[in-house]
Amino acid sequence: MEFRTIIEPFRIHSVAPLRMSTPQQRSEAVASAGYNLFALRSDDVMIDLLTDSGTGAMSRDQWAAIQHGDESYAGSPSFEIFKNAVQALFPFKHVIPTHQGRAAEKIIFTALGGRGRSIPNNTHFDTTRANIEYTGAEAVDLVIAEGRDPSSLHPFKGNMDVAALDAFLTARKGSVPAVFITITNNSGGGQPVSLANLRDTSALCRRHGVPLFLDACRFAENAWFIREREPGQQDRAVADIVREMAQLADGMTMSAKKDPMGNIGGWLALNDDALAEQCRNLLILTEGFPTYGGLAGRDLEALAQGLKEVVDHDYLRYRIRSTAYLGDALVKSGIPIVQPTGGHAVYLDARGLLPHIAPLHYPGQALAVALYTAGGVRGCEIGTVMFGRQADGSELPAAMDLVRLAIPRRTYTQSHIDYVIEVCQHVASTASQLRGYRIVSEPAQLRHFTARFEPMG
Repeated sequence: MEFRTIIEPFRIHSVAPLRMSTPQQRSEAVASAGYNLFALRSDDVMIDLLTDSGTGAMSRDQWAAIQHGDESYAGSPSFEIFKNAVQALFPFKHVIPTHQGRAAEKIIFTALGGRGRSIPNNTHFDTTRANIEYTGAEAVDLVIAEGRDPSSLHPFKGNMDVAALDAFLTARKGSVPAVFITITNNSGGGQPVSLANLRDTSALCRRHGVPLFLDACRFAENAWFIREREPGQQDRAVADIVREMAQLADGMTMSAKKDPMGNIGGWLALNDDALAEQCRNLLILTEGFPTYGGLAGRDLEALAQGLKEVVDHDYLRYRIRSTAYLGDALVKSGIPIVQPTGGHAVYLDARGLLPHIAPLHYPGQALAVALYTAGGVRGCEIGTVMFGRQADGSELPAAMDLVRLAIPRRTYTQSHIDYVIEVCQHVASTASQLRGYRIVSEPAQLRHFTARFEPMG
């Protein structure tokens, strides 16, 4: 018998205090931060849903693994434990540790990028796109049409548009060094990619002689969606699905601050010997020796343990159901979100909730600021602020204007999420009163991290 109540498959071992605040205090804090939620002090945030990257709670066994870490500069046994854990799920020949995912991106795109080259993806996330464009290459998004429609109920809205990719590879023959596919598709609402679509994409890439890489930081959540939604997959172990996904690719980048349950870390894995040697040389130049890659031995061992825990079915069932709990409540309240609910986050459709705010006046930023001011809930704009600025310096509306409420792993309880629901309901009831924003200062790349805003009159 299955009960309605979602219980966490763990007990709380230690706690950290939340600093309670008033709307007046939060209004002052966000104004001082230039209305950029990244610039807030975390002490001024009550429920922090800015990101699920490195913000989760590590387990008892991960903390025990930290005590086992060996801090030798070269040849640490902690690296062997880490490498074996990675290859148990991702059987690539070469495993190159990095301090986080964007370091892996920096290395691989330094090797593969450059002017005149194009790298397609279902949807590039912010640092991926920035690292590609920094080399002078072009980042191209080729997600299926349903992936750009917040209300579509397609079960695999992260799928690559295989026909569009075929046409792209044909038209750009010789200028595409690799194809990437992000699982789950973060920029498109945390939506999964089906195993059938991965097979088709892999076969197409092989036919064109172009390597396929996975941006795989939420691989376990993607595998769980495959198990739950894809015909013929219901009786398979998640770990087996993950291995099949990996076998369809030629390499991967990983931010281990997501599904591998770490507070820091990442890696690059691949099969090509010559490319691996080039990447290791870049690693030594920028990150460290190949057996630590910018990480302490204790971090490597914590990640190895996290890779075992993340494919546990009880954990994944809780993870996906508890995220859906938030999404279902918001839909029931009439608040537009990206549907179906993704794995790591709920994405509010700011453009749908705030139709009176033009995309170039940043409805996602307006909604994110309102959620913080009203209830101390910090989310993240995923829209025109993040993706509107073009490589030539012009600005266009993003495909969607969203606010991501990313849920850290094993961190918040159901009462915290019930509070988030109430805050969203309150802000939605006053949505017509919200105003847009203008940018008063911004950097050349990744402006959403440090730009400063002001409300429009």
